[in-house]
Amino acid sequence: MSIQTNSSSGWTLFLDRDGVLNERITGGYVTRVRDFIWLDDTLEALKILSAHFRYIIVVTNQQGIGRGLMTEEKLEQIHAQMIQQAAECGGRIDKVYHCPALAGVSPDCRKPNPAMAFQAQADFPAIDFSKSVMVGDTPSDMEFAQNAGMKAVRILEDGHDEQGFRVFPSLYRATRYLVEMVEGDNS
Repeated sequence: MSIQTNSSSGWTLFLDRDGVLNERITGGYVTRVRDFIWLDDTLEALKILSAHFRYIIVVTNQQGIGRGLMTEEKLEQIHAQMIQQAAECGGRIDKVYHCPALAGVSPDCRKPNPAMAFQAQADFPAIDFSKSVMVGDTPSDMEFAQNAGMKAVRILEDGHDEQGFRVFPSLYRATRYLVEMVEGDNS
């Protein structure tokens, strides 16, 4: 499979999964393909963002595997469908990185540890963290961005971020800001 990139942009978009791309299951996990439900307008956002970012990378903690609630194979099926549906709508996800470990297990690949960012950079050496932005919905996503030296945008339905990050109610609503960030750098 060839990866299409926007070669005019040196920017990378890192995205959390649950709560940013799909509906978060409160107190549970997306363990089956049918449990993965895209948030409103997220596929349209991916279509727009794909034209402006060189890479789009998903980084997600998945301790449901560590708890024995799902298998690596089930997670791969969920992600394969997610990538396929994004492509069918004109968007793109270049790669998904996940950490199956339970919180507190060493070595800890879980966000906020930047291990998944470093793995992405090893796989895609053109990734420059100073030209990367993380979009997430939790404090650990924001810490992940800081730990890797990235910019960060927080998704919150309502309210504000106590740490001072830019906040939007959805990825779609953050799209204009993200595109302006990239275009401002390229002008």
